[in-house]
Amino acid sequence: MTGLIVCTALGVEARAVARGLRRTPDHLRVRVVRVGMGPDRAARAAALLPPAAALAVTGFGGAVHDGLRPGDVLVATEVRSGGEVWPCPSAPLLAGELARAGLPVRTGPLFTSPRLVTGRERRALARTGAYAVDMESAPVAAAAGGRLFAAVRVIVDTPAAPLLSLATIGGALGARRALARIGPVLARWAAAAGPRRVLLASPRSFCAGVERAVEIVERALERFGAPVYVRKQIVHNIHVVRDLERRGAVFVDELAEVPPGAVTVFSAHGVAPAVREEAGRRGLRVVDATCPLVAKVHAEARRFAARGDLVVLIGHAGHEEVEGVLGEVPGAGVLVEDEAGVARLRPERGVACLTQTTLAADEAGRVAAEIRRRFPGAEGPRGDDICYATTNRQRAVRAVAAEADLVLVVGSANSSNALRLTEVAAREGASAHLVDGPGDVALGWLRGARTVALTAGASTPGSLVEAVAAALGGLGPLEVEERRVTEENVAFTLPKEVRP
Repeated sequence: MTGLIVCTALGVEARAVARGLRRTPDHLRVRVVRVGMGPDRAARAAALLPPAAALAVTGFGGAVHDGLRPGDVLVATEVRSGGEVWPCPSAPLLAGELARAGLPVRTGPLFTSPRLVTGRERRALARTGAYAVDMESAPVAAAAGGRLFAAVRVIVDTPAAPLLSLATIGGALGARRALARIGPVLARWAAAAGPRRVLLASPRSFCAGVERAVEIVERALERFGAPVYVRKQIVHNIHVVRDLERRGAVFVDELAEVPPGAVTVFSAHGVAPAVREEAGRRGLRVVDATCPLVAKVHAEARRFAARGDLVVLIGHAGHEEVEGVLGEVPGAGVLVEDEAGVARLRPERGVACLTQTTLAADEAGRVAAEIRRRFPGAEGPRGDDICYATTNRQRAVRAVAAEADLVLVVGSANSSNALRLTEVAAREGASAHLVDGPGDVALGWLRGARTVALTAGASTPGSLVEAVAAALGGLGPLEVEERRVTEENVAFTLPKEVRP
């Protein structure tokens, strides 16, 4: 049976796609079929297609969305025609792979029309939420049945650049080159298809401290109105930040960017006393979203420094939590990142040890053991310095990593706890990758991966994990199994400024 059939309307499209497929690996049989122009011809040709594991339609398309430009590539999230809709759940995976191939990619609904659409009709389609229009995708989607299906269109005309114009003719040459690059990506998409089992590590996603921090910004916006300024990212997840920006939050790196007297939220990672003093001098209305577990480490640092100890903080340089803790004990604190850092210590006083709350427990344990070996009288670190949520998520990923062909950790690249989850899974011998969402999942990772473990850092919304699982389900039947290692019932109170 053919692995993939790629359908096009025009011969020029078919030749461009076939040119790009010349180096397709022998293990995947790919056939390019010209179905003809228009829905009637496409329907007749689609009915005669031979068996195939995957079916795709590609070629030129017309934009109806104002954000699309000639040369853009639209991966359909669904195909619409009349009152029918054919979902394309693997679209985020395919779009991400096309973007990594260097193509300008968008995702959105594709509408199939029985005729060329111009002017007023395009504007009407845009109001329905459609991004682009063609005349062949719907009948091919209908013929796909239960097979894997995708629709990818290269934009050649837009409402501002009609089909029969010099600009469009010039853009068609670039569109042909794009089609040649799309072909190999469609082949990788088809090769990644198949049934899978997804092991959901639990607990995963938001912890109580993150939920509290996000709620603080939301309540501040409701109570004080936009804009509400937030120093640094409220939590280390770009999706959370963008969502709050859409609601009126303004994220700044330094307080100098905040207008005097404005409502200002300190992030969950905590700040140094110098930052609080600056806020006071500028008359800012501060709402403190520091995680209570981070605040506890701050208090311990002050206590150790007050009795004359050198405060040794195990952590990662540049992390906001580290900067905040060391800011509590200027001249009395030092950061160590590994055993080599411990070897460089030359204290002339007692030693007390703390850890960044988002470290991997085994990583921090090795460094702490080396501190105790060199300085037998050293106090700490306490067992609960590392956040309960960090520890629980690391235990959960260990519980699924050994069974998985692939481990996907959902989280942003600047999330310390998400990075640590990836490292923990890799130390268990798994092929582990950090992804910010389904678009970051490389199709090559999925080929042959029949069991995929899925987890997320404590600053990652659960909806992103669901989006990755849904995209994987677009590649074939999916069996989902949750593995829970513990229940989390922790809740923190809100600061008085935003309490109901």
